[in-house]
Amino acid sequence: MKKNIDMLHGPVLPALTKLALPIMATSLIQMAYNLTDMIWIGRLGSNAVAAVGAAGMYMWLSNGLASLSKMGGQVNTGYSLGSGSRKEAAGYIANTLRFAAISGIIFGIVCMLSATPLIGFFNLNSPQVIADAKIYLQITCGLVVFSFVNQSFTGIFTALGNSKAAFLATTSGLIVNIILDPVLIFGLGPFPAMRIMGAAVATVIAQAIVTLTFLIFTRKDTLIFPEVHFFGKPNMHYLTSIIKIGLPTSIQSMLFTGISMIIARLVAGYGDAAVAVQKVGSQIESISWMTADGFAAAVNSFIAQNHGAGNRDRIRKGYSHAMGIVLVWGIFCTLLLILCPEPIFRIFITEPDVIPMGVDYLMILGVSQLFMSVEITTAGAFSGYGRTVPPSVISIIFTSARIPLAMLLITTSLALNGIWWSITISSIFKGILLLTWFLIFLRKEMKKSGA
Repeated sequence: MKKNIDMLHGPVLPALTKLALPIMATSLIQMAYNLTDMIWIGRLGSNAVAAVGAAGMYMWLSNGLASLSKMGGQVNTGYSLGSGSRKEAAGYIANTLRFAAISGIIFGIVCMLSATPLIGFFNLNSPQVIADAKIYLQITCGLVVFSFVNQSFTGIFTALGNSKAAFLATTSGLIVNIILDPVLIFGLGPFPAMRIMGAAVATVIAQAIVTLTFLIFTRKDTLIFPEVHFFGKPNMHYLTSIIKIGLPTSIQSMLFTGISMIIARLVAGYGDAAVAVQKVGSQIESISWMTADGFAAAVNSFIAQNHGAGNRDRIRKGYSHAMGIVLVWGIFCTLLLILCPEPIFRIFITEPDVIPMGVDYLMILGVSQLFMSVEITTAGAFSGYGRTVPPSVISIIFTSARIPLAMLLITTSLALNGIWWSITISSIFKGILLLTWFLIFLRKEMKKSGA
């Protein structure tokens, strides 16, 4: 029990910080996990990066589907615990994990059977890039079930107030990935050089290790998992509530990825090197959004439990503290990408003709990092209330606007950079508008309680 942070009593900032720090560290570990892949793959050249970038879009799409069970399970578990119903929380956990596993298996089968048309969507130029992309897609997405289950486990343990479990599980996967990547990509000892296939196999093995580590933590937990029965028939009472809360976020995330895939197709019109730039640039940019996403998960669980307990004043204080920290982090990331783009990009790709494109990407996207961090954290706050529709509406509208805006800007002298500016401009609007919406919503909530 002591492993789980009490979010309902005592000072707000220490409780929120204790919950958030492991989650933020988990996000940084996940970022390092992705960057490790990119550093080693980058050594194979920009064509290899382009192949992984194209196939990786479908891994990104899978995250949207996985967020359905993760978000629905996390919010419902947190609310049930806050209202004092452990039996109901156990029911939500069991059905969340079953739903995640089934969804992951179905998505994997579709990707394995449809690799050719899925990769063909991007209109890649090189036959070798296309072949490598298919291999990477079939392995990583074919066995994506581990990733689905891991995301749900992360949400559940966060809702329980035990964010350290997610940090330790993700760290175990990173260590395995760091070891296996160079061994399987370039070959070492009895292991042949598998290149792109090696990177994919290393990723799947690492994800499987994370799942195993989470299962070990469930055996050690004394708060709720002794009452959780992993195997059994789906319960429609729990599934309906999970889907109701998780579906808007899932639709938003998958549409976001779908729009990003269309953007990637526009990028591919400037050559495979441009695709590589977008892949590497987005991984570097994740230093801000993955950290904000981790902090949003902490805010989500904090608000969900306190909403269940009716502690509206703690919710207001928790969001204020969280936003203060996120603002500082967003400013830091903005300055980092704008002031130091070239040395950062050179870590991943050293080809002289590609570096200028990478520098442009980081500087342009750097402008929006603060606003993106605000949007992500505020979306977590909305979700903690079970209100997943507002962030979904804002995201869908302004992310969709990227397509016509990009098509307009690339006809100007901006060319490829017009695509990057379409992403930045939409992110700025999303951050400002979602923050405004939440502050209005929060003020109404406070008036209900007279806080």
